[in-house]
Amino acid sequence: MENEAAIRLTIFLGLFACLALLETLAPRRPLGGSKPRRWITNWGFTLINTLALRALAVVLPFLAVGAAVDAQIQGWGLFNILGLPLWLEFLLAILILDFAIWAQHLITHKIPLLWRLHRVHHADTDIDVTTAIRFHPVEIALSMVLKIGLVYLLGPAALAVIVFEILLNGTAMFNHANLRLPLWLDRVLRLVLVTPDMHRVHHSVNRAEHDSNYGFALSIWDRVFGTYIAQPAEGHDKMAIGLEWQDERPSKLGWSLWLPFAKR
Repeated sequence: MENEAAIRLTIFLGLFACLALLETLAPRRPLGGSKPRRWITNWGFTLINTLALRALAVVLPFLAVGAAVDAQIQGWGLFNILGLPLWLEFLLAILILDFAIWAQHLITHKIPLLWRLHRVHHADTDIDVTTAIRFHPVEIALSMVLKIGLVYLLGPAALAVIVFEILLNGTAMFNHANLRLPLWLDRVLRLVLVTPDMHRVHHSVNRAEHDSNYGFALSIWDRVFGTYIAQPAEGHDKMAIGLEWQDERPSKLGWSLWLPFAKR
């Protein structure tokens, strides 16, 4: 769709700037390591991932939004067959895509090969808005391939895919932000959305805790499937973030890129 990429980029950068400012004004936890080094590394991942998706687009004719347009033209996918009202199709598409991301996230924790990729995200020893953009390029490419396949199966409107992508990116940045919310607001928001305190549990060094709270946008899936943990055992102020590498190595781009292929 015309200007779709520019609109998404503008919203992404605007939300990132707002959340970065808010977490500076009202931080939930003090950051332990070098913030500039972490930010350079995590933004480095974003640059590499963007290039990886550009390369993927050379191999595949369409990415997610393009696949939705193509599916509609070809008449492929469940929604193109059912002919549901647009509002219902839109709502179902958002719900199904969000559940698919939740399920994909859970699977990356359960399958050792995928966990080797996903642990790059979890290796960050602090958590803030940039942790939301810290993913290995191979994981990003695999995720896009799965998303394209799901879009062809569903056949959702292209606008629904765009809105979902914006929602996914925005909520991921929000729930990774080192942001102190009033406790009453956190309780209300997490009835629907994944909040920073809810998702922070997922980044605990405690294996039982980082195998919980897989949601990025909606909190319902963890509640329904029994993977919800309300609070970390040691509390948010004392809990340790990351994995076994509790030093400066995860803040290095080269080390983090090689981590999936390391023997350990």
